[in-house]
Amino acid sequence: MSTPTLPALDSSLYPQVWQQQTFDSPQSLLMALLTGEVMPDANAFTKQLLANDVYQEWINFSVFGRYLQRNFAAFHRQIEDSFNTDMPALFRRELMRHTQFLPVEQVLFGAGIIPKNARQEKLLTTTVNPATAVINAQTISKKTAVNGQQTVVNQIKVVSKQVLGFALRHNKRTSERTRNEVLILDFKDLRLVNEQLIAYSNTHERTLLRCYELR
Repeated sequence: MSTPTLPALDSSLYPQVWQQQTFDSPQSLLMALLTGEVMPDANAFTKQLLANDVYQEWINFSVFGRYLQRNFAAFHRQIEDSFNTDMPALFRRELMRHTQFLPVEQVLFGAGIIPKNARQEKLLTTTVNPATAVINAQTISKKTAVNGQQTVVNQIKVVSKQVLGFALRHNKRTSERTRNEVLILDFKDLRLVNEQLIAYSNTHERTLLRCYELR
């Protein structure tokens, strides 16, 4: 049976009316969030997503929540427990049965520095909620401020028809409801194509915006 492709989400979400402004693309909304033109309200954007028929189609294909994703990551990285040496491969194979191809041109977001092993493991957790990415990046930066960690937000664009993943379906009553995560389980390359230092308009804060292509 051939692997289906998820319907295009961004074309159904944008133009997006956000805090009395209209944004034609996820990139333009992210830039407004980074420059302080609009406030990063993750819950408000989640409500927009949940009201969107295409996003409902994305999450209805998946019964997996944060618990399963977290445990999969732990299994996948364990190397010392010989009793469970086959678990990462078995777990991944089971999850792969539920993946679909992401639509080309889909934009995803991430907070903080992408782990180096993401390229080797072909495992990447992203979000379709730009406000969530900005808030998480700011939280990471504050926690690591003692080390001079810079606030980093990643914008990841799907440019290939071979990127496999699925949206994580979270409990609407928990704090995880605003994660709006997409778990990427297979891709050929994650390439940094541009980075830009963004200044907040009303503070002295700076954010490094890293733009990637996922293929």
